[in-house]
Amino acid sequence: MPDLEPTPEFFERIPTEPGVYLMKDRSSRVVYVGKAKNLRSRVRQYFRTGGDARFFVAAGLLRRVLADIETVVVANEKEALLLENHLIKKHQPRFNVNLRDDKQYLVLRIDPRSRYPRVEVVRNIKDDGARYFGPYHSATSCRETLRTLNRHFQLRTCTDRVLDARTRPCLQYQIKRCPGPCVFPVAEETYGEQVEDVMMFLQGKNDQLVARLRRRMIAEADNEEFEVAARLRDKIAAIEKTLAEQNVVQEQFVDQDVFGMWREDDVVEAVVLFIRNGKLVGRRSFRERDREFPDSQVLSEFVQQYYATGTFVPDEVIVGHEVDDRELIAEWLAGLRDRKVKIIYPRRGPRTKLVALANKNAAASAASRQNRDKDTLAALNKLKERLALKRLPRRIECFDIAHIQGAATVASMVVFADGTPDRSLYRKFKVKSVGNDDFAAMYEVLSRRFKRALKGDDDAWQEPDLLVVDGGKGQLGQAIAALGDLGIRITAEKGFDVIALAKERDDIRGTSQPDRVFLRNRKEAVKLRPNTTELFMLARIRDEAHRFANTFHRQQRKRATLRSKLDDIPGIGSKRRTELLRHFGSVKAIRQATIDELAEVPGMTHRAAQAVRRHFDS
Repeated sequence: MPDLEPTPEFFERIPTEPGVYLMKDRSSRVVYVGKAKNLRSRVRQYFRTGGDARFFVAAGLLRRVLADIETVVVANEKEALLLENHLIKKHQPRFNVNLRDDKQYLVLRIDPRSRYPRVEVVRNIKDDGARYFGPYHSATSCRETLRTLNRHFQLRTCTDRVLDARTRPCLQYQIKRCPGPCVFPVAEETYGEQVEDVMMFLQGKNDQLVARLRRRMIAEADNEEFEVAARLRDKIAAIEKTLAEQNVVQEQFVDQDVFGMWREDDVVEAVVLFIRNGKLVGRRSFRERDREFPDSQVLSEFVQQYYATGTFVPDEVIVGHEVDDRELIAEWLAGLRDRKVKIIYPRRGPRTKLVALANKNAAASAASRQNRDKDTLAALNKLKERLALKRLPRRIECFDIAHIQGAATVASMVVFADGTPDRSLYRKFKVKSVGNDDFAAMYEVLSRRFKRALKGDDDAWQEPDLLVVDGGKGQLGQAIAALGDLGIRITAEKGFDVIALAKERDDIRGTSQPDRVFLRNRKEAVKLRPNTTELFMLARIRDEAHRFANTFHRQQRKRATLRSKLDDIPGIGSKRRTELLRHFGSVKAIRQATIDELAEVPGMTHRAAQAVRRHFDS
């Protein structure tokens, strides 16, 4: 694609209506997405001297890569904002703010319309009539809340499918954490009280909940229902413990997100504090590089991209700087929440303290990242020196094979960038051509991986600095052979480095052999000293590849087991097998079902149900 020539005719072709513009490079990749009231005027500014102070514009970086500009006209500014957020999330442009932690946060969901509602962990908030509580800044805090609920509030934990199919109560009933509505006639009114208790707990209405439970406890004790009263007492104690652990930071009982920012040169650290009903419940931090924008624009883009992921929208969004298009963004957020949302830039009062706290957290998060970055860089340098690598191993790929006696052979590829796992680049392989032969499996997997890369079929591909295979000399030889057969030459001067990492083991004399590294053109293995930084880093990468391969292998074995147990039944084809699993949820539930229950499954007949029953009874 030729370079863009901003001629008068070019600007004449750009409409003057509101809309979105997409700037593309010579490979037609989108490098920047923006919105404007007047598209022609906004695009023209990029080509005026001093028309835009942002670094990537003023320094000419954008002009050097820009080859085309595409525009989309919309009806108004709000539609432009919505489209801009969607396109940024879709294309992940180089010069836009892209949240490095761009994912939906965990929330707890309760659907009061269900027959016996339960609490479940989800990431997406939908307009489905259910109640959502959160978000939770980490999976640990979310799971801990769920454990507290399961321990002290008796709600079912099984899915609707299992609830409908179960014929005997599960362990949760035996340990008195579920009333067993799957089997026993539980009064919906009594169960509904538990649901209301849970929702009050998740809403933070703990004072009202404690008073409500205490009245119920006294009433049960007066009726000499001492076991029930004791459970209520334990529930009250758990809630009071939760109250003691929370920090009250606001006297106003509203939901707030507070955005703080720290920046040094072109690096920006943004932090979001979650305040629910006046209590600080968690935080989330993000880092962006090459952000030589004004603070107002950086913060505006952070706010838009943060809520564009579908996360919870609070009553108030508190920011430490004036944000661009504040009223427009507030209107958009109100549409997401179906209630009014305020974007507040406080100049005085208690909210300024919240902003100061968020800024302090951003600075602390940035310092922590810098220290981690320095430690990681030092570890990578040690690894480079110890193994005499040609490059600093900033990108490391590791491959591992998993199988049981040649059955369901699979492989994994994990990628570490600057010492951190990049899970978006992980790959899984089903080994096709070999049986119980790890060497041949490694040759096949590496051949497939690099052949795909050489053809340009994998957008995520880039050459690693260090390729690690799990195993010894034989695995290393297969890796070198696979690369050589594809024309990728590895020499002492050219190409990336390839090593094999053998696990610690006992030799034939019973002597412990530590982890060893095998290098190309070196007879003896390099024994890294135990507890060193370089060994820890290699072992961590190898263990992650091992975990990823074993997880995939277990999934394949489980699917094969499911297929084999149902495939042997006469008259049960793929459609009936799918319907049976969808209806009952597991082979175990199918085995326990009666003929009449089996016959009720869509697509099943009484004769087919008898065949299933005979198969499991034989």
